[in-house]
Formats: sequence, structure tokens, C-alpha cells
Amino acid sequence: MTMVEWINLTLMKTNIKYIAMTLLVVFNFSFTEKENAAFKFRQQNNKAFGFGEQLTYRVHYGWLNAARITMRVDDTVVSVGERPTYHIVASGKTNKSFDWMYTVRDRFESYVDTSGIAPLKYFKTVQEDKYKDTDLVYYDHEGKKLRGLKKNMDMPEYVQDIVSGTYYARTIDFSKAYVGQTFPLDIYLDQKIYNLKFKYLGIETIKSDFGKVRCIKLRPQLVVDRVFKDEDDMTIWVSDDGNRLPIRVQTDIWVGSLKVDLTSYKGLANPFDAKL
Repeated sequence: MTMVEWINLTLMKTNIKYIAMTLLVVFNFSFTEKENAAFKFRQQNNKAFGFGEQLTYRVHYGWLNAARITMRVDDTVVSVGERPTYHIVASGKTNKSFDWMYTVRDRFESYVDTSGIAPLKYFKTVQEDKYKDTDLVYYDHEGKKLRGLKKNMDMPEYVQDIVSGTYYARTIDFSKAYVGQTFPLDIYLDQKIYNLKFKYLGIETIKSDFGKVRCIKLRPQLVVDRVFKDEDDMTIWVSDDGNRLPIRVQTDIWVGSLKVDLTSYKGLANPFDAKL
């Protein structure tokens, strides 16, 4: 979500200690990769997305058109250690007309193993009004260790971050799911591991920017924090076709509510068959 100039300015302000810590994290990860060369990643079947996919969303805060979100998979493979990954960037930015109320400039990057659909590296830069934060972590799925700039910690095998988790969920087969069935999802967020889940709520047709779309309705368990006030306050509708596109997200927050709608797409892996 962050503009190139803003990123460059942030990097220019990064101090020597931060750079040294980054190099240390990379060194440790490279050493672990050589030690664990025999580790075989799971094979997670993925036909939902591929290289070059881009999704754009409109964010409404109440009745106001507040922000824009873009989620993009790089056109080509990016290696982390010796593993091929999807480099996925999710960026969000409030519109200029909304900045006077609340300014957001967020960018999240996840490097997702192409076989296991699990992250190997995660980086974020966040600016939300006066709140600013950065994070960089590497995941060792065999050793079940997470090495980060701020903290090293134990982790469950195949833990996800907020970006990779979205794409991993798109690979799940819901064809035999029953209403109320839950699916576990371990998430790393801000130096903590959360053992979360999301619930299958059935099939529902909704009106979208593309007309009527047949959707799978899901309810993820949220982390109650400075944004979300209740763990059940979000509902997600994803296309009931091979793409599993997030069509709409609706959630209550501490002040008001948000509605996020898909407005454009390109580079889909499959035909958009859920459009009616």
C-alpha cells in the first residue's frame, strides 16, 4: 500500500543497528537452510492462484469510500534460500479525501513456498495515523523456529502470516464441508503466534461489482486488538469456483464498520465461473 517514495524515505532513515540485525537474520536463515536440506515440504495442492495475479479492492468506512487495497503475486518465481516462492505484496492506502480523518500507508510482503503454500519470509511496514511499525521474519518449518528482527521464537510447522494465510485458505477444498465446520489456521502476527480457525457458513449468492456471484461464506477468528473488538466480527465471501477469489469482506471495528469489495482482477488461474 505504500508509495515508492515513502518506502525509500523509510529505508534512508533505517539505522546501522537495524541493517546489522537484518544481515544477522539472513545469515542465520541461510545456515539453517543448509542444515535442513533434507527436509521435504508438504505438497499443498494449489490450483487457485498463480504468478501475475492482481486483485484490487475498494474499502468503505460506513458510507465513505475510504481506501484502496491491492494484492499482487509477482510475475516470476523468487528464491528464498534454495526454495522457489510466490512473492506476494498486499498494500493498502487511504484515499486523500479520507487522510484528514485517518491515514493508512501499509505494505505487507510474504514469500510463500510454491509447493507447501507456507511462508519462508515476511516483511511489513505499517503507518496508521501516529502508529508506525516494521517487522521482518524468516520461518524454519522443519526446526519449527521463527527468526526475526525483534524476536526469535518457537512456531508450529507451516504457520502462516496474514498474507500467506489468505492465499493458503484459497487452496482448501470446501466441496465436502458442512455448515459450522472449522478449519485450523496458525498465524504469526507482531511477535506472537495465534492458534486461530475459520468457520464454513455455506454457499450464498451476493451482488458485487461484477453482478451476482455465487460465494463460499466464511467466518475467520480474529485477533482482538487495537482494530478488532470481537473475534467473530468478520465475514468473508469467496467465489465458489476454482479461483476462490475473496469477493467481499465485512467487519465491525472498534469505531464503525468496514466493507471491502473486489473491484478489478487480472491474471486469474481459472475462469471466473462463479459469476451468474
